Amino acid sequence: MYNKNNLMHTKNMEKNVNVIDLSNNIKKCFESDDNIVSKQISNGKIIIMYIDGICDSSKVTEYVINPLQVKKLKSTSIDDVLLVIEHPDCKQVEIEKVTSELTAGKCIVLVDDSAICISVGLDIAKERNISEPPTSAVLKGPREGFVENYKTNISLLRKILATNNFGVEYLKVGKYTNTNICIVYIGGVCDKKLIHKIKNKIEKINIDGIIDSNYVASFLEERPGSIFKQVGTSEKPDVVSAKLLEGRAAIIVDGSPIVLTLPFLLFEDLQNSDDYYSNNVHASLIRWLRLACCLITIMLPSLYLSVQLYHYKVLPLTFLITIINSTQNIPFTPFMEILFVLILFEILYEASLRMPQYLGIALSVVGALILGDTAVEAGLISSPAVMIVALSGITLYTIPDHTSQLSILRFGYTIIGGLLGFYGVIIFSIFLLIRLSDFDSYGSPYLAPYAPYVKGDTKDGMFKAHLTKFRNRPNSVKNINSVRMRNENDNK
Repeated sequence: MYNKNNLMHTKNMEKNVNVIDLSNNIKKCFESDDNIVSKQISNGKIIIMYIDGICDSSKVTEYVINPLQVKKLKSTSIDDVLLVIEHPDCKQVEIEKVTSELTAGKCIVLVDDSAICISVGLDIAKERNISEPPTSAVLKGPREGFVENYKTNISLLRKILATNNFGVEYLKVGKYTNTNICIVYIGGVCDKKLIHKIKNKIEKINIDGIIDSNYVASFLEERPGSIFKQVGTSEKPDVVSAKLLEGRAAIIVDGSPIVLTLPFLLFEDLQNSDDYYSNNVHASLIRWLRLACCLITIMLPSLYLSVQLYHYKVLPLTFLITIINSTQNIPFTPFMEILFVLILFEILYEASLRMPQYLGIALSVVGALILGDTAVEAGLISSPAVMIVALSGITLYTIPDHTSQLSILRFGYTIIGGLLGFYGVIIFSIFLLIRLSDFDSYGSPYLAPYAPYVKGDTKDGMFKAHLTKFRNRPNSVKNINSVRMRNENDNK
């Protein structure tokens, strides 16, 4: 920990600065840290400082200390020192930025009688290898995934988008973490108003620290507190690159492999990267299947309750008799039974996530087979209730990015279906659609391209057209260049 107040007076320092006094002031800023290293060169006219453990001491010796000791300096000026230091990541920084440079793992070179110092990038690079994202299984297409280093993530995007229109805005957020945040976009495609709005929201964040990109996503939401996802997320560079080409912006947070994208539309998560690397007819069928699974997840338990409690006459007689025979000796009411099974499945899901990996399979077997079968045999719950909730639980994970929202909606629909029947389910669905239709994501309608209906964008909606049909960028996302595919006879 350090106290920046000890260095506040350096902001207004004159050019004649005593380098020893300056280094002592810097040490006071890190008075609680014993890892701060300070070495004097040239009779104390040059002082090298760094934090051991996050700055590579061997590289400091190789690139900074040895050159300054071996090579003769014409004078101890900033320009002459810069000529001697043999490292590409070398820059001049103001004195008031010394603490942030040191905590970022940089080596600082202080020169006598100078209010400017030199920062050399010798931080220890510790990051995992680029691999397939664990949250995004890949069947076809690129298998690279983002890592926790923001520079590596930017390079992955630059490799795909090899253009001089690739734009990056750098920000730092967090009182203690000073987390690097980058806003990435394609100039000439993305609307600058979008970048300006995102940048303003990020600059207003006043928090002790940013640990993950989800911290930033909370501040970027247009309607904080809503259960619905409002910021796109992805761990795949190809997916983020495709969204940038549509006119969106990406937010990369140092320390997180999850990259945020804005604006976000609800139908984005019904799409998958595999859709664009496979047959368009098959992709369209899979999208309809995902939508059907989404409806099964949130509505099946509520419809089962509604039929069992209020609308049993709509069932065929043989099916009704089967349900009655299965539930007649159950001690719970149908409503309490479904809630009990739902809660039981949520507990099993949470336990399987937190359990060590080698115990996860055993827990699934015990929970799904032994516990469920025993509960049915003991007459605590009925087989139809287990089957309904199990089917609802399986379909929940066809859209993994919406599991938390769908799980909440499932509980909401179940309670309404148990209390009000079909009429309650219909009224709640209408209210939900009206509510979502009123959503706006940075100038883009949340339910586009269907509410409002955007004709050109339906080519990549529930039905996916052939790639050759995508001549224009989606109108649902504001951009300044709508054409993305031209024929040979088209004018530039």
